Amino acid sequence: MKNQSRLENMIYLAVWGVLFLAPLLSYYMRTVNDSTITFDWMEMMIVWKQFAIFLLLFVIHNFLLAPLLIHQHKRLLYFSIVGVILVGFTLYQCNHRPKHLGEKHRMEKFDKRPMKPHDAPPFMDGERPFTDEGQPFMDEGHRPPEFDDEHRPDRQMHKHVPPAIIGEHDIIVIVLLLLMFGANLGFKGYFKSRDDRKRLLALEKENLEQQLEYLRYQINPHFFMNTLNNIHALVDIDPEKAKDTILELSKMMRFVLYEGDKKGVPLTKEFEFIRNYIKLMKLRYTNKVKIQVDLPQDVPVRQIPPLMLITFIENAFKHGISYQHESFIDIKVEISDKLLFTCRNSKAEMPNQEKGGVGLQNVTKRLNLLYGNNYTLDIQDASDVYNVKLEIPLT
Repeated sequence: MKNQSRLENMIYLAVWGVLFLAPLLSYYMRTVNDSTITFDWMEMMIVWKQFAIFLLLFVIHNFLLAPLLIHQHKRLLYFSIVGVILVGFTLYQCNHRPKHLGEKHRMEKFDKRPMKPHDAPPFMDGERPFTDEGQPFMDEGHRPPEFDDEHRPDRQMHKHVPPAIIGEHDIIVIVLLLLMFGANLGFKGYFKSRDDRKRLLALEKENLEQQLEYLRYQINPHFFMNTLNNIHALVDIDPEKAKDTILELSKMMRFVLYEGDKKGVPLTKEFEFIRNYIKLMKLRYTNKVKIQVDLPQDVPVRQIPPLMLITFIENAFKHGISYQHESFIDIKVEISDKLLFTCRNSKAEMPNQEKGGVGLQNVTKRLNLLYGNNYTLDIQDASDVYNVKLEIPLT
C-alpha cells in the first residue's frame, strides 16, 4: 500500500465509479425513451453483483498480487496464484451461469432447424394423417417412425444438444478478467517507472550537491595555499606591504567564508573579490609585469557561482609570471545574456614545476555539474601564450 501513489488510486476509483454508473444510466435512459419499460432495481442488482465480483478480484490483484510481480519480482508466485484464481473463477462461472442462457441457446437452435413433414402440428380429431408417400395409415403399425417417442422433436433436442461445460458467456468474462489484470499491471508498472525516475532525479540532485560541496571545500584551501605562498614571498621583499596584504587577505577570507558555500553570488561581489586579489598580487611584482583588468562597472543584477573565475586568474599568476623578463596578464569580462571571460597570460621560460592542476580540474568538474553542455570553455596552450575563454549563462 505504501508503494501505491495517490494519483493511481484516484484513477482506479474514477474508472470503477464510471463502470458502476454506466448500466444505471443506460437503464434509466431506456425507461425514459420507452414507456413500456419500467425500471427494475432487481435487474440492476444482478448486473452490479457481477461487477462486484470483478471489483473484488481487482482489489485482490491490485493490492496483493500485482506488487509481487512489479515490486518484488516474484514471477513464479504471482503466476501460480493468478492461475488458481482463474481456475476458481471459471468453476464459479460455470456453476452460477444464469439458467435462461442455456435454455435460450437450445431453443434458438431448435427454432432454426429446417422444418420436416413430421414437425407439422398434430392433426385435429377426425383428420387422418398420411405417410410420406401420401397414403393414409389406420393404426399404430402404420405410424411413421418420426412420430415415435424417441424421434420426437423435444427428444431430439435433449439428445443431440447437451449443455456445454464452458459457454460463450463464460469465455467472454474470463477474457475480461485477464484484460483487467493486464491493464492493472500496465498502470502499476507505469507509476512505478515514474516514481523510479523521480527517485533517480532526486538521487542525482543530491549527488550533484555533494560533489559541488566537495569541490568547494577543495577550492577554498587551494586558493588560500597560493595566497599564503604569495604573502610569504612578500615578507622577504617588503614587510610593510606584507602587513597590508594580510589585511586584504582577511577581506577575501570573509568573502570565502560567508559567500563561498552559496550556490550563487551577485556579480558585484565576485568582481570585488577579483579586484582585491589582483591588488594583493600586484604588491608582489615589479613594473616588468603588465597586468590589465577590464571588469564592467555597470553590472546587472545577476548571479554567478562563487570562486568560479578566480581559479583561472590564479593559474595565470602562478605560471605566467617571469622575474627576469617582461610578462603580461590580460583579464576581461563582457556581459550580455551570458558572461564571457577571457584571460591571456605570457608563459615563463621556466614555468612553475610544482605538481598541480587541481584547481583547473575542479573548476572543469564544477562547470560540467552546474551547466552540463550549456557552457563553452576553450583553453589554448601555445608555446609563449596561455589563453582561456569561458562563456557561461547567468542566472
